[in-house]
Amino acid sequence: MIELNEAFTHVAVAYVDSSDSDLAKQVAQKWRLQYIGHVASLDKHPQLTFLLQVNFQVLELVKIDEPKLSAIKVDFVEGAAAHRRKFGGGRGQDIAKAVGLKYGFTPHVLDATAGLGRDSFVLASLGCQVTMIERMPIVAALLENGLERAKLNTEVSDIINNMELVHTSLTEDSFETLMPDVVYLDPMYPHREKSAAVKKEMRVFQTLVGEDLDADALLAPALAIAKYRVVVKRPTYAPPLADKKPSTSIKMKKNRFDVYVNQGIPKL
Repeated sequence: MIELNEAFTHVAVAYVDSSDSDLAKQVAQKWRLQYIGHVASLDKHPQLTFLLQVNFQVLELVKIDEPKLSAIKVDFVEGAAAHRRKFGGGRGQDIAKAVGLKYGFTPHVLDATAGLGRDSFVLASLGCQVTMIERMPIVAALLENGLERAKLNTEVSDIINNMELVHTSLTEDSFETLMPDVVYLDPMYPHREKSAAVKKEMRVFQTLVGEDLDADALLAPALAIAKYRVVVKRPTYAPPLADKKPSTSIKMKKNRFDVYVNQGIPKL
């Protein structure tokens, strides 16, 4: 009997096909979540609002009261990740410029708000060693499953080998020995009423864990840890993190990268 995570008693783990029962049990045990067996038993658990289901080895997050909403999963092999890997623009991308991928310099990046790992995957595909921090266990479980599946694919396995997942929170003490070249932050930003509809994942995660109200507190430890710079992804309308003016910004249509420079990147 595992001691359940009291913060997530509204989330349970199940399997779609019996061949996935062992993996579902492993997920439930590792992340201290309730295990309910086959998805057909969901009716017996009316207190649940989210389901982590194993669907032929793919871990998916389902919002139970919105059955028409497609399940959330991490996929580094196909879809948007594949398209960006092939046609995203390589080191000419804005995120590559922001972290300092120039003059032959390839930084070790600490992605302190990894989420579903999309930006980490882009940086890893460009050669960066990326350490990903994800403090939310549900999201970390999805990300870990996506990494494990991608390791088995010859097209992306080399990229995945550049990525390491750590389930914790960002503090200066936790990572004072790591000394990454760059710390990357992309905290959830509160949705403003009159803007376009929030992406599906953002809306679901905000329902699951609430808004990222302590995001401002991430900047100070990030600056203390980063050797060269901290990069913060922000919506165009949002103020700088912790109201601290960046050294420079790279502006895009809907977002920008605020760059806080600790010291210059070496020109190799």
